[in-house]
Amino acid sequence: MSGFKELIKSFPKTREYVRDFFVYGFKTREEFKDKSPRTYDNERRRIESWLSGFVKQDYTAKGKNISLAIDSNLLDTNPLYRVWKTKSFTDNDIMLHFFLLDLLSTTEGKTAEEITDAILNRYDTLMDVQTVRRKCNAYIREGLLYTQKCGRDVRYLKHPDFHDTLTEFPMLENALKFYSLSTPLGIAGDTVLDNISASNNIFRVKHSFLVHTLEDEILLTILDAIQQKQAVTLLLKGTKSGREHDLNGVPLQVFISTRTGRRFLCLYSQKTGRFTCARLDAIKRVQRAEHIEDYDQLKTSLIKNHRYIWGVSFQGSQHTHTETIKLTLHIVEDSKSFILQRLEREGKGGRITRIAPDTYTYEKEVFDSNEMLPWLRTFTGRILDIECSSPRLRNLFYRDMDAMYQLYDI
Repeated sequence: MSGFKELIKSFPKTREYVRDFFVYGFKTREEFKDKSPRTYDNERRRIESWLSGFVKQDYTAKGKNISLAIDSNLLDTNPLYRVWKTKSFTDNDIMLHFFLLDLLSTTEGKTAEEITDAILNRYDTLMDVQTVRRKCNAYIREGLLYTQKCGRDVRYLKHPDFHDTLTEFPMLENALKFYSLSTPLGIAGDTVLDNISASNNIFRVKHSFLVHTLEDEILLTILDAIQQKQAVTLLLKGTKSGREHDLNGVPLQVFISTRTGRRFLCLYSQKTGRFTCARLDAIKRVQRAEHIEDYDQLKTSLIKNHRYIWGVSFQGSQHTHTETIKLTLHIVEDSKSFILQRLEREGKGGRITRIAPDTYTYEKEVFDSNEMLPWLRTFTGRILDIECSSPRLRNLFYRDMDAMYQLYDI
């Protein structure tokens, strides 16, 4: 019987398993339908070994559930970075790793043929030239090596040690510590800290969205496409239905929710002629396409539409261009002025008007008024009237109020 293997190659596959087991699914063995129960056990054990110390087990009527129990404000690093650092390798991979870094520690560099000969002479190990060249090219993609053309020869050289840069700029290490914990693509900073045998002993983040690192590979490709002004084809997987479909468009901006931390990619769909958004955690693959000549005009158009966006929706339930909402509130001016401050701070440019003592109106034009419902409910008890060009929003609001009255037997 084959033994359990600790490491796997495909990060997209790893990302999906981590999400299914620990972030979204919390699946039991019986609920895991994609593969066999043995596959479930292997993948669960593999991920538990990566995230040991943060795995929580609960027993329910359905069986044993596993999830992550992490207090982010106590962490000096993101434990999910461990998922990035898992790689499968062969014996030759291990040997070549140390052979290459040793042989290329000098500054003059070597060709693939010279490296192959040096491995035979110094380490008494016979390697194929093509194997060595493929490994060197792989390390170029990883940023460990770079090439230099010398006549007809291509020489491989090792990038300068990062220790030299830190010696020249000593405070850069603190910047890396902050970057690794608090920004997108923080795995890059964490990897550099690993390479210099350092760790974050300064910073903590109270509200950190740790699972974002699972999307960073997708995010990097998207940001590169935005910089190059290219269209993309996304493979999306529904977070609830599990169905997959393609979405073509021009990526323009990444939106981040300050409330939930969820990230969305805003695209212009050339097929429908409208802006639309896709959740980053629903994107399985990004394929870059042609250069867009009128990219700047599309970006300018999006910026002009920012004032009508409440969340990430560009179309209301009635399929109208915009919807107008008017809220009438009772606010005691002497003691509840902070409510007015909230309206100004959170109202995203809506117009506030005093129509009578202790009575104010708030008016806002948005693409999709339904996105405002959670915010509107926070003013329960102060709302005198609510008007909207979309009857559906008003009906939903009063339906929720009726449900609350019944719940509390009012």
